[in-house]
Amino acid sequence: MISKDQQTLFRSQLFRHLDGIVTIPIAVALFKAGVTDYILEKKKVTLSELTDRFKANEGYLNVALRTFCSQNWLQQEINHRNGEIHFTTNEHSAFAFGLISKYEQIAKMPALFNQLFKADSFSNEIYHTLNSFFKQYELGFSLPKAKNTNEEMILEQVFFQLEGAIAGPLIVKLGMGDLFHKYFMEASFRAEEYHEDADNFKHILDFFTSIGWFYKKNQTYQFTAKGLFFAKRASSYGVTVSYLPTFAKLDELIFGNPNVLKSGDGQEELHVDREMNVWGSGGAHSGYFKNIDEILIDLFNRPISEQPKGVLDLGCGNGAFLIHIFDVIEKRTYRGKVLDEHPLLLVGADYNRSALKVSRANLIKADIWAKVVWGDIGKPDLLSAELKEDYNIDMSELLNVRTFLDHNRIWEEPEVITDRISTSTGAFASSGKRISNNKVEDSLLEHFKKWQPYIKKFGLLLIELHTLNPEITSANIGKTPATAYDATHGFSDQYILEADVFLRIAEEAGLRPDERLMAKFPNSELATVTINLFKGI
Repeated sequence: MISKDQQTLFRSQLFRHLDGIVTIPIAVALFKAGVTDYILEKKKVTLSELTDRFKANEGYLNVALRTFCSQNWLQQEINHRNGEIHFTTNEHSAFAFGLISKYEQIAKMPALFNQLFKADSFSNEIYHTLNSFFKQYELGFSLPKAKNTNEEMILEQVFFQLEGAIAGPLIVKLGMGDLFHKYFMEASFRAEEYHEDADNFKHILDFFTSIGWFYKKNQTYQFTAKGLFFAKRASSYGVTVSYLPTFAKLDELIFGNPNVLKSGDGQEELHVDREMNVWGSGGAHSGYFKNIDEILIDLFNRPISEQPKGVLDLGCGNGAFLIHIFDVIEKRTYRGKVLDEHPLLLVGADYNRSALKVSRANLIKADIWAKVVWGDIGKPDLLSAELKEDYNIDMSELLNVRTFLDHNRIWEEPEVITDRISTSTGAFASSGKRISNNKVEDSLLEHFKKWQPYIKKFGLLLIELHTLNPEITSANIGKTPATAYDATHGFSDQYILEADVFLRIAEEAGLRPDERLMAKFPNSELATVTINLFKGI
């Protein structure tokens, strides 16, 4: 059993690991291009100046530099009136930037693991490269000794970033490969019990032993308490690691073709490992379902005349959330007792046609009747019309639900450009072009207004992801995964706003939250996830 203090320490290391997975390739890309040296020389620069000098794609360069701000290596200042962004060095910049050369070998990890995740097993080439990384770890990554407390803090930060860039992808690979099955977690085991190439695989287990995740006795391994903590949270790495294909192409994204990872309709996604993303999301998001369950129970325990006729899950993915919703309603609500008299209309919709096939198969397997249709979150009118015409389902009679989707809509220029002065600190892009924060807010406002007519009666139940002000993130290194969220979503054209900004825009659009059911995680200024049930006014 580990203490609360140990849990806090291990959780901090996990968040620092996530920081490293995204910060290392960003830092090396900017270092190789000369951007970091230029910033150190000038001390204060504008984003437009850097864009012109280095022939960069402004939107993605902005995402990269904001990552440095979140790690407390630069300061960001946004003038929302004229759109200008300044980046200024601070007392950490010179020492932190001077350590980027230590990242260069480990920065090969995204490309290496792209090969690894596409293969059924580890190749000799991959083992050879991994062993060189393990050797660097044994040497402490050749980091210098600290001369003062400031340097000591940065060196600790960088060490865990480097450790995480190695450990994170490995724990995901092994977690998806079932190393963390109950059998292996509760008993000692030998390398050959898990992997046919036992001699090479031992090097990976020895690395995990060196970071304190395994005991090793003779040729057997067993999880330590620390190792069990991380093994049980392997999926927490999954979403960030799933974007390694993006980080393998950062040079091109920032300084070359911003569309290098764009895929056509119906084609396999190039920027993300979607299977891994779904695996990571499923584990990481399960903790929010308790709050969702309470809302569903409240709604479906009301008199039948006050209940929705069913549920529409937009962005249904593999159908798991819709299955969970049905299970809660069937087993834990009054509606579940009268389903024969008052059937529950279930609709799963998704933009990804491959996801629809998976969702449909999983719903059939679960013996749940549901309609599974194509739908675009940006076009509710089209979805409503098709549901009415094809199935005689009135979308406004359903509870609309979605999880982590509104920020992932296809970018649409707002039809009306207002004189709005944004309060967001986010960095936003579409195909490399920078999008002003003012426009992002205007676009979200119009997006919500499209949905307003369909949620007046029964509401819109949302779990949403948010960014944090870099000043908050940088003051809380090891206490938030915000740096990783910002980078993965920023480079893939997603639009996460601060929780307070998101809520303000929703209310401006006429969506009123039920304050009794609101929740945020964590319940502090570090909130990166919120749950709301919105009703149209």
